Amino acid sequence: MISQDTLNFLKDVTLNNNREWFQDNKDRYDIARENVLDFTAAMIKELAKTDPGVADADPKKAVKRIYRDIRFSKDKTPYKNHFGIGLSSLNASKDTTGYYIHIMPGGSFAGGGYWQPTAEHIKAIRQEIDYNAAELKGIVDNPEYLKLFGNIRNENSLKTLPRGYEPTHPDISLLKIKDFIGMHTFTDAAIQKANSPQVVADVLAKIYPLNDFLNNAIA
Repeated sequence: MISQDTLNFLKDVTLNNNREWFQDNKDRYDIARENVLDFTAAMIKELAKTDPGVADADPKKAVKRIYRDIRFSKDKTPYKNHFGIGLSSLNASKDTTGYYIHIMPGGSFAGGGYWQPTAEHIKAIRQEIDYNAAELKGIVDNPEYLKLFGNIRNENSLKTLPRGYEPTHPDISLLKIKDFIGMHTFTDAAIQKANSPQVVADVLAKIYPLNDFLNNAIA
């Protein structure tokens, strides 16, 4: 579970986002990071029961750095005010399908899919939808999926028609999707419960069929 001390540390980072404060509180960061690593290890163990692709994931590599890349950003605050956890799905190629967990006071969420597919991959995914929309609809229109993640068609979609498809296509709403993702929010109380690694893993397990569909499309 995520401790209250970890959430308190992240709140304080937001209020004191400077190097001097961070160095004075480095011990608090180290304790918070260990808490997140323990949470990640427990969550991976549970998620691997559904998606064996994460079974060998190293929590230390999955938990992202707290240091921000400020080279090309107008915002020069040096630290993130959250912990991010990233995992790749089974058979995923680099930077394609996977899972993401965001630990942040008042703003935690978890989900996955494929964000910003390459031009080559979006073409392949649309081709798969054209041939096999029933499978995708069976995943994203499932009542449990809709309850957890909402309607995928309401995510980032084209305002115009995708090249090569007509407006009368029966699955044009799916073909217009640009980001194939689903995210579910968690309260601070939920991620502090003893069974929170299992609860988060159960949510991510509902994304696995989407990842599998997308991986088959781009293989």
